[in-house]
Amino acid sequence: MSTPVQQLFDLTGRVALVTGGSRGLGLQIAEALGEAGAKVMLTSRKAADLEESAAVLSQRGIDARWIAADASRPEEVQRVCNETMERLGHIDILVNNAGATWGAPAEDHPLDAWDKVMNLNVRSVFLFSQAAARLSMIPRRGGRIINIASITGLGGNPAGIDSVAYNTSKGAVINFTRALACEWGEHGITVNAIAPGYFPSKMTTYMIATQGDTLAAHAPLRRLGDDDDLKGAALLFASAAGKHITGQVLAVDGGVSSVRGG
Repeated sequence: MSTPVQQLFDLTGRVALVTGGSRGLGLQIAEALGEAGAKVMLTSRKAADLEESAAVLSQRGIDARWIAADASRPEEVQRVCNETMERLGHIDILVNNAGATWGAPAEDHPLDAWDKVMNLNVRSVFLFSQAAARLSMIPRRGGRIINIASITGLGGNPAGIDSVAYNTSKGAVINFTRALACEWGEHGITVNAIAPGYFPSKMTTYMIATQGDTLAAHAPLRRLGDDDDLKGAALLFASAAGKHITGQVLAVDGGVSSVRGG
């Protein structure tokens, strides 16, 4: 007998750790997982933002906690995972969403800015995945890791958008996802990536203000992403509905990557 579809998407009793979860795409995903029944731990650098976001989720009936930490620092990553285990008992779902960008032509890109992007966008993804797997997912023989990549990891940018470090980091996240899925499948851990297109966020404020209409016009659906557009993909990858999906990258971009041939 097959499982009722509502039950497949039910996350009751699960614990989700969401990095970069205080705003934007991370908060949208945290909301989706919480509404499906998961307890949610948010982490990012700023305590005030986390407290506010957790309160908003709590008002919607979601069990939301928070831990302020710098995801680019290995000892902080370990502290977040340890504290999540202490407070919530286990980590079933990890959403690696924390990220940064830097705009500069490749020939002038500062090395310290390159390192900043790589440390947060790539190294922290590895460190959080490693810590969550060691502490909870491997011993419990199961888990869901969702890495937030980007369609910029599938190719270059439109003219006038210079973000070589960001693009490179998201390409690394995509292949990290595939490699880790192959290695950890034997532990019952699925590892997938979502590659968003252009969504309004703090990171994209300037780009959308100056090129938003053009970016939307170039998408087959003629629109940018909104506050609901990542929820379905995240819930699929986090739940039993996606238990036979691993090593995959799903572009949520209005069709932009299809035009690019990504």
